[in-house]
Amino acid sequence: MKTKERKIGNKITKTVGAASLRRNLVIGLVALFIGCFALPANAQCEAKNDAFQSGEHVMYDLYFNWKFVWVKAGIASLTTNATTYHSEPAYRVNLLALGSKRADFFFKMRDTLTCVMGEKLEPRYFRKGAEEGKRYTVDEAWFSYKDGLCFAKQKRTFRDGEVQESEESDSRCIYDMLTILAQARSYDPADYKVGDKIKFPMATGRKVEEQTLIYRGKENVKAENGVTYRCLIFSLVEYDKKGKEKEVITFFVTDDKNHLPVRLDMFLNFGSAKAFLNDVRGNRHPLTSIVK
Repeated sequence: MKTKERKIGNKITKTVGAASLRRNLVIGLVALFIGCFALPANAQCEAKNDAFQSGEHVMYDLYFNWKFVWVKAGIASLTTNATTYHSEPAYRVNLLALGSKRADFFFKMRDTLTCVMGEKLEPRYFRKGAEEGKRYTVDEAWFSYKDGLCFAKQKRTFRDGEVQESEESDSRCIYDMLTILAQARSYDPADYKVGDKIKFPMATGRKVEEQTLIYRGKENVKAENGVTYRCLIFSLVEYDKKGKEKEVITFFVTDDKNHLPVRLDMFLNFGSAKAFLNDVRGNRHPLTSIVK
């Protein structure tokens, strides 16, 4: 089947760094939200929020597959609340991923992500504190806008105090891991066709990386809470030096105005992992994707 590419802004660049997503369940959870929609091509990053409201709280159960055995690995939560930033109304989004002590044998994970964005969902500040195995880092990003450009100043701090800093700009909007999911949830995917590709730039704490998602179609999916949802399916992919495509994450989001993640399948270096929706409270719209 012939496919077409969709891009953010006025250029497409080669995807790099996607392999790092395979080592991080948290980024996988973020990818669960962002694949649904083409994003606006304006440097000021403003968008209308049609999907969520202050007080939304979503819970997930995480599982690892180790030598053909599925083990419950922990939980994850995503919360959104109203706040202020530099005396202006804003949203604060927190994503927490907590691995169980039993799962620490396979992969230790204690990650906390926080972002602050304006009422029009433009990125302002991002922080990720990550304990993964023996590694602990704190990534931060500050966003500003001038003369039609988006600036992302980033800093990574290591356990021993080492600091790495960088600053990049782009005529397109540069997103962080949480702001992009907030914006993407408001866009209508009705015009997507199977095989369509979506590309976008994202600040990771060290640099800005290009990411690629592919729309796969629709499927009914049963969540951890026993409810079956009509879902949109997307894949996060990476490319080798020869341009060969490799699946990194497959994810499923509700086919309704909430665009809530229901299931995430990840292909990791040490096996595979899944995340299942367990509970949602404070959702803005009725869950019309539920299959009776």
